[in-house]
Amino acid sequence: MEVSELLQQTHKLPNVPDVVRELIQQLNNPKADYSIIAAKVIHDQTLSLKILRLVNSAHFGLSRKISSINEAIIMLGMAQLKTMVIASGFTGSVKEVEGLDLKQFWAESFQVAELAKWYAEKSNNVDPDTAFTVGLIHNIGQLLLHLTKPKLAEAIKNLVDETGYDRSEAERVRLGFTTAEAGQALLRYWQLPASIGEAVRYQIQPFDAERPASLSAIVNIACYINTCIKTNRPIKDTIAMFPVAEAELAGLPVNIASTSEEAMQLQSRLDGLL
Repeated sequence: MEVSELLQQTHKLPNVPDVVRELIQQLNNPKADYSIIAAKVIHDQTLSLKILRLVNSAHFGLSRKISSINEAIIMLGMAQLKTMVIASGFTGSVKEVEGLDLKQFWAESFQVAELAKWYAEKSNNVDPDTAFTVGLIHNIGQLLLHLTKPKLAEAIKNLVDETGYDRSEAERVRLGFTTAEAGQALLRYWQLPASIGEAVRYQIQPFDAERPASLSAIVNIACYINTCIKTNRPIKDTIAMFPVAEAELAGLPVNIASTSEEAMQLQSRLDGLL
C-alpha cells in the first residue's frame, strides 16, 4: 500500500480553514502582518466564535467579557491568539471519526503541544509557536488513517494489543509505512512548511533524518513526557530514562531532565475547544 492511496480520498481529508494554513506558513516570518490574518479570522464566523468562547472561559480568568478578536489580541497578545486559531482550526476539521474518540485524541494532542512549546521556550533553537503547532498535529497521520481506512486502523490496534509490537512496527506490517510518514505526506499536500512535515515524520526517531532537527527532538521529548504522564511513571524513572541525546539535539540545558516534574504538571488551557 502507498501513502498516496490515503490522500486520493480527498472528500475524507480533514477540512482545515485556509486562514489556519496561512498562519502556519507565517510562523517563522518576522515580517508577517498578523493584522491581516486577524481580519480573516474575524470573517470566519465559526472560528472566531470558538476562539471568543474560549477566551471568555474560566481558564483565562479575564476581568471582563471580550467581544471581538481585536480585543482578544489586546488582552492576550498575538502569540496566544495564534495558538488558539491553529488549535481551533484543526479541532474543527472533522466532526466524527470511526474508531477514534476525537475528544481524547485532541486532548492528548493539546497536552503534547503545550509540552512542546514549554520545552521550546527553554531552547534557543526552536520557535515555541512552531513547536506548539507540530505538537498539536504530531498524530495527524493517525487521524488520516482512521478517516480513510478505518478497518486498517482497527487491525493495527489489534496487532499492537495481540503481539506487543510497538505502534510503528504494527503500522509497517499492515501498511508498509507509518502514520508519521502519512502525516508528513498530508502536510505536504496542504503545502505547509517542509520543516513541520519533517518534524512530524521523525518525531519518534529524530536521528533517522538525513539532517536531524531540533524541532523533531522537541516533539520527541514532549511525547515522552506525555507518555510518562499517561502511564503514571514515577518521577525518578522519568528522569532516569529522559531522552538525553534528543535534549542535546534540541539545544536544551544539560539539566533539563531535572525539570520533568514541573513539565508533568502542565495543563492545557485549550480544552474548552473540545
